[in-house]
Amino acid sequence: MQNIVQGRFRGIPAQDGAGVKLTRVINQPGLKHLDPFLMLDEFRSDDPDDYIAGFPPHPHRGFCTLTYMLAGQMEHKDSVGNTGLVDAGGVQWMKAAKGIIHAEMPKQEQGLMWGFQLWVNLPAEEKLSEPEWHDYPSTTIPEVSQGNSLVRVIAGDYQQQSGPVNAKGRDFLMLDCKLQAGDEVSVAAGTQTQRVAYCYQGSATINGESVAQGELVHLAAGVALSLESSDSAGLIILAADPIEEPIAQYGPFVMNNSTEIEQAIRDYQAGTLAANQKLT
Repeated sequence: MQNIVQGRFRGIPAQDGAGVKLTRVINQPGLKHLDPFLMLDEFRSDDPDDYIAGFPPHPHRGFCTLTYMLAGQMEHKDSVGNTGLVDAGGVQWMKAAKGIIHAEMPKQEQGLMWGFQLWVNLPAEEKLSEPEWHDYPSTTIPEVSQGNSLVRVIAGDYQQQSGPVNAKGRDFLMLDCKLQAGDEVSVAAGTQTQRVAYCYQGSATINGESVAQGELVHLAAGVALSLESSDSAGLIILAADPIEEPIAQYGPFVMNNSTEIEQAIRDYQAGTLAANQKLT
């Protein structure tokens, strides 16, 4: 019988933006990429000094970002003119594509700031397409109860519910599974060949194999998942098909080769990466 867990990884302490302290789970020395997932960060602190400086204006090209908040508030502004506030339970999805400048700044001076940022790659044919941005308040995220447990459907389909985040042309799944003791939460095998689970709270088992808080596990494809916890736990489930193209990354630019990265840098320096490189 195939083990469901194919690899185990733990995040490392890191800083980004203007000094925001976080845990980098994907895009670290022990786990560079899991195509198409380029990066996964968790930020969690009730010390304003750890997060108050936020992420001032910075560029992106060639991929998508997804910000999901569990607690606190984060404001978004970008060079296209979009503005939004992501609250607890809400999601922001940004397709940087050919180029965008944006800022993500905390809208609180005290209290718990807790959430995730996920980077999802784009295929070569979309890397220079037009940027997009969408704000999904908590009330727009479908929720499915299984006993006392709750599954929030951020992207993809689960139990006849569809998440609002749509990676057009690709089968992308993101679930937030909030487990309670005594429940079994099932996730269908699906067709995606890249699957991971990140335990952000408590501890759980996936098909009988333990997953500790702060641990990301790489899961076998083609097998239905049975999620359980002896107390309570929080699990992020991600699934997608790999793009299977070369990945060239330099900071906030993700392209297919070094020539394209060099062009991105030149465009940013020349002020032509985004239609308007100043935030409105």
